[in-house]
Amino acid sequence: MEALTRLIGESGFAGLIWQNVVMFLVGGVLIYLAVKKEYEPLLLIPIGFGAIVANLPHALMGSVHSFHGEEPGLMQYVYELGIRPEFLPPVVFLGVGALTDFRPLLARPITFLLGASAQLGIFVAALGAFYLFGYSPQEAASIGIIGGADGPTSIYLASQLAPELLGAIAVAAYSYMALVPIIQPPIMRLLITKKERQIAMPQAKPVSKTAVILFPILTGVFASLAIPACAPLLGMLMFGNLLRESGVTDRLSKTAGGPLINIVTIFLGLTVGSTMLGENFLSAKTLGILVLGLFAFCFSTFGGVVFAKFLNLILPAEKKINPCIGAAGVSAVPMAARVVQGFVSEQTNGRVNPLMAAMGPNVAGVIGSAVAAGVFLALLG
Repeated sequence: MEALTRLIGESGFAGLIWQNVVMFLVGGVLIYLAVKKEYEPLLLIPIGFGAIVANLPHALMGSVHSFHGEEPGLMQYVYELGIRPEFLPPVVFLGVGALTDFRPLLARPITFLLGASAQLGIFVAALGAFYLFGYSPQEAASIGIIGGADGPTSIYLASQLAPELLGAIAVAAYSYMALVPIIQPPIMRLLITKKERQIAMPQAKPVSKTAVILFPILTGVFASLAIPACAPLLGMLMFGNLLRESGVTDRLSKTAGGPLINIVTIFLGLTVGSTMLGENFLSAKTLGILVLGLFAFCFSTFGGVVFAKFLNLILPAEKKINPCIGAAGVSAVPMAARVVQGFVSEQTNGRVNPLMAAMGPNVAGVIGSAVAAGVFLALLG
């Protein structure tokens, strides 16, 4: 009887607190959204499951700290080896680079400016979090980067500047990426007139093989020289793209964009989810992160659209751009470009289809968010 009593006393049931139960529900909601709604399932399922197992008392599955002085958990080893030393997010960027086609950007270099302007929400939200809501500079920067709509970049920056907020920031970043089809159309409808939505953009000029090979090399070198802190992300992104475009490393490109990124995504999602211990996650700070993250994302969309409208004031009539493609300047590739395509096509009854034009600022946004993270690291790291 004594042994039975001791077994029950040391079980996870005896250690459950209400925060654990709430986190079970949070993890379940994330998995539901991934399965039922297909919102970023490759990340939300691992994150949701990681949140559940991290809140199992005495299960040793947390990745930040264990229950009541227990030994480090399984995912804590992955966190210490993969996220804290800045390893897993850059490897994801390697895979993203191998899957990214920069030709739409090179064909219309002006769209690079749209990708840059769509990072405005990052800095506005960071300043607001610091000056208005009292977050530390490091926390504010980590919250602001959510506006870039780039999950790996958000994880990379938060793990260095505000690791205690990593789970909330990652959930916000990937949730808003998944909600692009819901968040962006109302903003475009509000800011862009019916006449502007009907602007058709001509076929872009072809891009030479020399250009697509030189682009990742030159961009990686010059950006890293200008802001060395962005080199781990941007350098790996450009290396992956070079593997894709060189034409002679097909095996490496397929590995980087397939098995490698899939393996890393599993560990990255599980580890981030397992930082979401209820005692830390359920706080006013987490709610603030979700609200500020949404503001950052909306303001980034606003920045891209408004800058596109500004460019049309100075561009000749035959070169005006559809302002809707400015919304694609966030880093949610290719979802943001597809949302712009769907919105414009619906508004024009299929007469205007700016998908390829929208891909230019969309891939530029990936570069822009990595550079923004590098700026924050250089200033605050």
